[in-house]
Amino acid sequence: MSDDRYALADQLRLPPGPVRLADLPTDATPVLEGDKAAGQRALAVLGEELAELQERMYAHAYTGGARRVLVVLQGMDTSGKGGVVEKAIGLLSPNGLRITSFKKPTEEELEHDFLWRIDRALPGPGVVGVFDRSHYEDVLVHKVHELVEEDELERRYEAINAWEKGLVEEGTLVLKCFLHISADTQRERLLARLDDPDKQWKFKPGDVDERQHWGDYQRAYETALERCDTDAAPWYVVPADRKWYRNWAVARLLLDALRGMELAWPEPDYDVAEQRARLEAEADA
Repeated sequence: MSDDRYALADQLRLPPGPVRLADLPTDATPVLEGDKAAGQRALAVLGEELAELQERMYAHAYTGGARRVLVVLQGMDTSGKGGVVEKAIGLLSPNGLRITSFKKPTEEELEHDFLWRIDRALPGPGVVGVFDRSHYEDVLVHKVHELVEEDELERRYEAINAWEKGLVEEGTLVLKCFLHISADTQRERLLARLDDPDKQWKFKPGDVDERQHWGDYQRAYETALERCDTDAAPWYVVPADRKWYRNWAVARLLLDALRGMELAWPEPDYDVAEQRARLEAEADA
């Protein structure tokens, strides 16, 4: 990709080959120059064009098109999935959004293959869907806590790739963002929750328990990123230690993806002059 529009995607695209997260910075700010204030201003600037391109996609669906967008947000606890939804995805119109946060599977969901509940949460044509956590939990948590056998994990990696490829072939743009934070940043954010009475509700003792598996989760992510990074649905590693950069980067990746769809306003399938004349005739009657 040589177009300047894709400079950020080029920078954040997961490098080919074996994945080692320790080698990928968590506090970098590729492409964006300036400090927090500059980053917040840059984010606000994206809003108008994001909303217009979202509406164009919605208009195409209204007139029979099938294009849609699925944003997948993954990351360790406190990496900022909710913050991205609020600050970046929040620039879009809620009329064309579907946000799903996947929790522990229900009994009904456990009776089906792991992708069953994911498939049911997909956005419709013309809609931007956002997964706050996703199908990748079923190869991350399950690997770390050894909830399934290795051969089942292998099956799931392949199933994910096939499922995502099918979505793309049907007209879905899949944007997968791994929000990459450091262990130190996670500790600081957990402590900040404990220090703020208004944020203590977000803290759970289990957060500390899971933190003890940090290394295991990093290795599980490395495997999932490497195994499920495809041309159809590539992974983007977003440095997430700086919240303001994280929010801008995801919004900009989404904007560039929507631009790449090259959707013009749909042409009417009727004679505009004829319909205008009919309405104007009413005034003369």
